[in-house]
Amino acid sequence: MREISANELEKVVCQMCLQANRELPRDVLFLLNRAMNQEKGRAKRVLERILENCKIAKREELPLCQDTGLAIVFAEIGQKVVIKGDLKRAIERGIEKGWKQGLFREAIVHPLKRDNPTSLPPVIHFDFLPGEKVKITLLCKGFGSENVSRTCMFLPHTRIEDIEEWVVGIVKEKGVDACPPLFIGIGIGGSVDKAVFLSKKALLQRVDRITSDPERARIEKRILRKVNRLGIGPLGLGGNSTALAVKVLFYPTHIAGLPVAVNINCWALRRVERVI
Repeated sequence: MREISANELEKVVCQMCLQANRELPRDVLFLLNRAMNQEKGRAKRVLERILENCKIAKREELPLCQDTGLAIVFAEIGQKVVIKGDLKRAIERGIEKGWKQGLFREAIVHPLKRDNPTSLPPVIHFDFLPGEKVKITLLCKGFGSENVSRTCMFLPHTRIEDIEEWVVGIVKEKGVDACPPLFIGIGIGGSVDKAVFLSKKALLQRVDRITSDPERARIEKRILRKVNRLGIGPLGLGGNSTALAVKVLFYPTHIAGLPVAVNINCWALRRVERVI
C-alpha cells in the first residue's frame, strides 16, 4: 500500500486552482488559434482579443475571466492508496487556499438565501480504481455557460438525428448567452443524474483529437457542423466558430428510457489534471 498525505493533496489542489484560472490547456488554445486563423473580419478580431486576454492572464497571473466559477473535482483514487488524513477536507482546503491566494471572486452561496459568498463547497466526484496513484481533475465552471445546460428524457426509440437537432436547438436559442465559441459536452444513457455527470465529464476529454470510437466521432462531427452553420460566431457577433468541439459519452440505460444531457462551456474551458 502507498501512503499519500492529505497535506500533499491540499498543496496540489491549491496550485491546480491557480493554474486553471490563469492558463488555458494547450488543446483549448490550439483550437482557439485555429479558429482565429480561419475566421475573417469581426469574428477574427474577437478571437484575437480572446487570445490576447489569455496571454495577459498567464503573464500577469490574473484570472482569465472575472467569473472564476464553481470548482468541480473528479478524484480517482487507487485502491492501493492510503490517504493519511481527511481526503475531502484536503480538497476543500486546497480550493479555499487557491481562491484566496489568487484573489479569485468567491461566488458560492446558499441556493435560496444568496448571501455570504465563499469559494466552498466544491462539487466532488469520487471514483476508486486499481493501482496506487491518485488522479485529480479540476474543472472551473462558470455559470454563464452552465445556465445554458439542459437535460431531456427522450423516448427509447428516439433517433440520434432527433437528439442532434435538440442539441443544435439549445445552442440556437441560448448559445449566445454562454460566451461562444463553445465546447459542448453530451451524456447519453444511464439515469438522469448519470447522463448529467457524463455531459460534464465529456468536457474533460482532449478536444484537439478525434474520438477513437467511430460512432461517437460521427455524432460529434455532425453536431459541430450543424452548430457552426448557425452563424452565431465568437461572442455572438457572427462567424463560423460558434463551437470549437463537441464531445459525447455513452452509458447503458434502461429499455424504457433514453436520458440525454448537454453541458455547455464557454471559450474558457478551464481544466487541470494531476496524477500523484
